[in-house]
Amino acid sequence: MKILVTGATGYLGHQLALTLAERGNSVQVLVRNPLSANIPSHKNIVVFTGDITNRQSIKPAILGCEQVYHTAALVKIFAANAADFYKVNVEGTQHLLAEALYACVKKFVFTSSCGVLGTSVFEPKCENDPRTTGFENDYEFTKFIAESLVKEYIYKGLFTVIVSPSKVYGPGIETHPVSVNHLILRFIKGRATFIPSPAKLLANYCFIDDVVEGHILAMAKGACGEKYILGGEDISYSDFFKTVRSLSGSKATLIKAPKFIAKLFALLQWVQFKITRKEPFATLKGVKSIFCNKTFSSNKAIGQLGYHLTPLEEGLQQTIHFLKTQNHVS
Repeated sequence: MKILVTGATGYLGHQLALTLAERGNSVQVLVRNPLSANIPSHKNIVVFTGDITNRQSIKPAILGCEQVYHTAALVKIFAANAADFYKVNVEGTQHLLAEALYACVKKFVFTSSCGVLGTSVFEPKCENDPRTTGFENDYEFTKFIAESLVKEYIYKGLFTVIVSPSKVYGPGIETHPVSVNHLILRFIKGRATFIPSPAKLLANYCFIDDVVEGHILAMAKGACGEKYILGGEDISYSDFFKTVRSLSGSKATLIKAPKFIAKLFALLQWVQFKITRKEPFATLKGVKSIFCNKTFSSNKAIGQLGYHLTPLEEGLQQTIHFLKTQNHVS
């Protein structure tokens, strides 16, 4: 089967493209830089140079494809030009949807984010639960808008499914400076690691292999117009790093930072940005999204797709081994 994958130089898209290729599919990947070291290499992968923000460049890559996995996005907490989020995450998705419809693509799977659902209060959030707080960053807001576009195309005749991963971790290429993998690596290297206080706040972590398989299951079994959370285990920050310490033997100091300290750090980051134009690792709005519970239920994906959750300890064990090997950590 001929399949288009966008975002194949990213953490998730790279592994998804390789998995599809290894299963005998003809995979076409659309990349901005044909010389990128992150392009997946396989005999069944064909590289097309283009950009989802340029609709015309999509045409050669999507020609003859029966399926499209759209994982490409601008994934960061801040951009000097906020309009970049809209251009990539909304307009880029619009271009791809339009071309998929024109090319008579049979199925289209869009990668969103659990961040769109926002904060959980008493119970883990499900797909149809309303968001009860405002958006803390442009990434989540533009993903929300893009989801609406994907749903609109159902009525134009395109079979679309939305998948929403939570915090993804596991072996793979590193493309984000504040990823879960990055934090794990910092901790196992023995460096002081900051977590929110109270450290009993909960987050949801999903293993990369599960998320990749969840995409493929959504394409094969997902119902048109439906959204599926591809999550993992809910666990507190303190218990998460306690598990990492137990598996890695790390002696790193875990520092519990109250909200006012995080806000001060974000403010200093903003001042630094104004002076140096170096993009901040944290923003005042972003601090809000850290100091809250973000738990999610994958029951719908488990029941309808056959989605599988790798136990957190097992996933972390594989991740720690990979990170130690890749980074020569003893």
